[in-house]
Amino acid sequence: MRNLLCPQCKIKRFRVKNEIGESIVVTVNENFEVEPLHSEDSLEGFDLETLYCLGCSWSGTAKKLVKY
Repeated sequence: MRNLLCPQCKIKRFRVKNEIGESIVVTVNENFEVEPLHSEDSLEGFDLETLYCLGCSWSGTAKKLVKY
């Protein structure tokens, strides 16, 4: 399954944050499902609505990502 890309710089890795400011690296699949980059990481407690691109200053929702 392919990952969706940042609409601005076209990379596939993002970060999400929790209430205390910690972040975790994620990707988003074609079904708009947010998945942690490392399978042992848990997304519990993280805000999956707002994605922050690791390559540029873009932030937004998974629905705004573009297909490969």
